[in-house]
Amino acid sequence: MSKPIPTEINLNRRTRTLTVAFDDGKSFDMSCEYLRVFSPSAEVQGHGPGQETLQLGKENVNIDAIEPVGNYAIKPRFDDGHDSGIFSWETLYTLGVNQEQNWARYLERLAEAGHQRKLDA
Repeated sequence: MSKPIPTEINLNRRTRTLTVAFDDGKSFDMSCEYLRVFSPSAEVQGHGPGQETLQLGKENVNIDAIEPVGNYAIKPRFDDGHDSGIFSWETLYTLGVNQEQNWARYLERLAEAGHQRKLDA
């Protein structure tokens, strides 16, 4: 069985949402904040298990540009300067499928760290 491949990738800068549709019919709306705090970069994920860095203050982050990486990934450039995460098709699909659980876990980690999200009005 082949891995899902995006058929469409759309960034809505106004709502700060990236929509990715896949060839298996699934489509995911993922906030720029979600993508930023779950970036597959070493800066966020570390170099091994347990080395992840909790990302704070990313509530209003947006994506300035999206660069294709071969035929297998994209590299978003976030407006906070972060641009080292390469999101493979598999990573995007996994983030989409697991969005609800990932986000709940992220909010728990923020609370445990004593941080509260601050959204612009």
